[in-house]
Amino acid sequence: MYKKLRNHFTGVLTGKGLDYGGSLIRPEATGFGAVYFVREMLAEVGEELRGKRLAISGFGNVAWGVALKATQLGARVVALSGPDGYVHVPDGITDEQVAYMLELRASNQDVIRPFAERFRVKYVEGRKPWELPVDIAMPCAIQNEMDEADVKQLIQNGCRLIAEVSNMGCTAQAVTLANRHLLFAPGKAVNAGGVATSGLEMSQNSMRLSWSREEVDARLLHIMRNIHRTCLLHGKMPDGRVDYVKGANVGAFIKVAEAMMAQGIV
Repeated sequence: MYKKLRNHFTGVLTGKGLDYGGSLIRPEATGFGAVYFVREMLAEVGEELRGKRLAISGFGNVAWGVALKATQLGARVVALSGPDGYVHVPDGITDEQVAYMLELRASNQDVIRPFAERFRVKYVEGRKPWELPVDIAMPCAIQNEMDEADVKQLIQNGCRLIAEVSNMGCTAQAVTLANRHLLFAPGKAVNAGGVATSGLEMSQNSMRLSWSREEVDARLLHIMRNIHRTCLLHGKMPDGRVDYVKGANVGAFIKVAEAMMAQGIV
């Protein structure tokens, strides 16, 4: 069912068809890359993604990619949300429910309630999923969707990791608090998979190359691992903790500076 829906909606969601170029898994790439980055973070502290409970905001391309890859790797996505509220699926969403996210996205209704009605799961109106006890929280929808109060609630409920998948998904105060008390991945690192796959897409198009889903996915995994290594290189603190915000900022600055120097600009 997932493959049928994916093939049907890929053109709708991306605004173009792969018959004219492009990369397979491009619609999923941001979400896939985010999950790969989170898995690297957990491995760094001796933990696995398998079995972890995830709360995700949104149900569009990014959230769908996160839900799909996280589920494939054995995690349990226990919450999805929309502007109207969130759904709670304690045992984790199924493959059928992941596929339905595409249908829900294409409906343009921009609400999550139909998911609850279709699958008879708990729907909480007007609230955010960050109030649930989860291991990992991944805001995937809009800017400033997680604030300081949300982070405090997540910490209180035993959350271990926040990955900012949406662009500036956390407020400045939320970032400061999360980075102090949890494993925190800033958007500039964790959501780079989409832009990276766009780069792969440009290479494929210019060279008339056709790569399989598996090959694109393998290249994406390699890219995200390298980004994680950069964060480790520049973000490792004297006490052994990794400050991913610092690591991402310093790594990005050095990359730009080296490019400018190589071109003789400075």
